[in-house]
Formats: sequence, C-alpha cells, structure tokens
Amino acid sequence: MTEPDDETLSALAQNGERDVETTLRPRKLAEFVGQPRVREQLELVLESARRRGVPPDHVLLSGPPGLGKTSLAMIVAAELGAAIRITSGPALERAGDLAAMLSNLAEGDVLFIDEIHRIARPAEEMLYLAMEDFRVDVVVGKGPGATSIPLEIAPFTLVGATTRSGALTGPLRDRFGFTGQMEFYADDELEQVVRRASTILGIEVDPAGCGEIARRSRGTPRIANRLLRRVRDYAEVRADGRITLDVTQAALQVYDVDELGLDRLDRAVLSALVRSFGGGPVGVSTLAVAVGEEPTTVEEVCEPYLVRAGMLARTPRGRVATPAAWEHLGLRAPDDCGRFDAATPSLFD
Repeated sequence: MTEPDDETLSALAQNGERDVETTLRPRKLAEFVGQPRVREQLELVLESARRRGVPPDHVLLSGPPGLGKTSLAMIVAAELGAAIRITSGPALERAGDLAAMLSNLAEGDVLFIDEIHRIARPAEEMLYLAMEDFRVDVVVGKGPGATSIPLEIAPFTLVGATTRSGALTGPLRDRFGFTGQMEFYADDELEQVVRRASTILGIEVDPAGCGEIARRSRGTPRIANRLLRRVRDYAEVRADGRITLDVTQAALQVYDVDELGLDRLDRAVLSALVRSFGGGPVGVSTLAVAVGEEPTTVEEVCEPYLVRAGMLARTPRGRVATPAAWEHLGLRAPDDCGRFDAATPSLFD
C-alpha cells in the first residue's frame, strides 16, 4: 500500500478543517449568535416575503471576514426552503459564466456571490438586468453581425457578501433591497459561540477557559472556533482533555496568540513600526517589506484589528504606533508619541 505524501496529507487536513467549520455553522436564524440588529432586520425581510409568497429582495451582507456572512446566506436559503448556489466574484470572469449559472436557477432559488466587489465588469453589467427584470441578454456572434437574444430567468434572490463595501459600484449597490452591516462581536457573544461549538464537537470547556478563548478571538467567531480547536488539540495531547484557564493560556502561548489576540504577524508589524521606524509615520509598503509580507496582507489582515485595538493609527503621512503599542511591546514611548499631524515627515513609502 502506498503511503500518502505530504501534499496529500495537507489537503486531507484542510478538507477536515472545512468539514468541521461546516458542522459548526448555524442552520437557522434562531441559532445564529450575535448581530441582533441584522438578524431582526433580515427576519422581517424573509417573513414578509414568505407571507406574500414571493422571493425576498436581494440581500447585501457587508463586514470584515469571519463574522458570519456565508452562514447568513445559507440561513436565508434554509429559512425560505430554497436551494442555494454558491460562487465568488473572482470566479465570474466572463458574462457567459454568470449567464450559465443564472439560467440554471429554479424559481425562488438563492444565488450567493462571495466577495461580490471583485466580480468582473461584464458579469456585473449582466447582473444589473438579472436583478431587476429577471432576464439576461446573451450576445451571439461578433462584430456587425452580433445579435442579442433576451433570455428569461426564474425569479431568484441574490445574496452578496463583501468585505469592502466601498469597492462596490453605485449601480450594483443600489439594486440590493436590504443591506446588513456586520459588526465585530462582544466577548460575551463570543463565549456563546465557543460554548455552542464545544457542545457540537463534544469538548469539555470550563467557564474560565471559554472566556479566555473569547477574549483572544479579536471579536471574530471564525477565529474563536479555530482557537477552540487548537486548544482542544493541546488539551488532548498535553493535558487531560479538559479545557481550563491554565490549559488555554498554555496552548495559546504555543500557538503565538498573546493576551490581546495578536498573532506573530501582528506583533511583527508593531515591532517593525516601533523598533525599526521609531513609531512612524511610515508607508504601508515599506512596513510590509520590513515584515516580509505583501502590502495588501498588512493593510487588510493586520491593520483593522490593530487600529481597533488602539495600537496603530492611519494618518495622511503613513502608519503611526500609539502609546498602547509601545506599552504592549514592553517599551517606553517617546514623549511626543501620539502627537502627529500632516506636516510630520513620512519614513519612505
């Protein structure tokens, strides 16, 4: 029998992680933790459509990654008793890709497009007509002999998810009947998420351990569920399998997650900003080179939480470390730390 190679084992592990994440997804609005305002608004939209016997308005879900946009899209389909088709903006490169998907929808189906702000322009323009009039125009042929054939499609509900609502074009945004803005979770909401996940996975977690995982999860359920699984691994291998406060703290130290939820890359960004550039201001491109990452990774993965945690500030001249960043690194902040203006010279870009 042939032993699986490292690449095969890695793929199997990733598939296993995705299977676990799918298991942890709530199936109904009543099971969804957090986002009370969005849940209430969405419940009204869905119940009203059910009573009228028509598909609900198109739904746009906006917010940072990991807050439950995909779960809510699946819940919309489940609450309506409809089938869901899932795709993503980058996958729709040509109008024909979208036309083929739309023509296969049955009446009342839900089409979920993740990262909808990245959809190609030709497909986006086709989507306008589909969302408003439930038809698409298919162009046959090229040049002067090309003809446009109108194709009727079944009434459907589009659920779009985006992490950058500002990147959506105005015409596309205006065609959504409901927009839900997802917010970061409070610690008590994340504790509910961790308790629910531990029950589903059969993990024994005491209240202190649950609270510690929630506190280090950066306000994000996806991170909370991931940390829970990693602490479980540690508890099973190096403890008695029960997740306590001591076990949680020891496990997260192994996985480089500190008491504020910062990981290795977050601390590398802060350390470079403070130690290499004196606290800034410094351009994001230079900062990214200093930590060996792409600028988009620093800007989209690290910065949102560092800004929210009050450790980094975005200024017209670049990124600046706040006194809290110096303190977190165990360093004394300079006297002028936190006092900056547009005239402050930037260190590179």
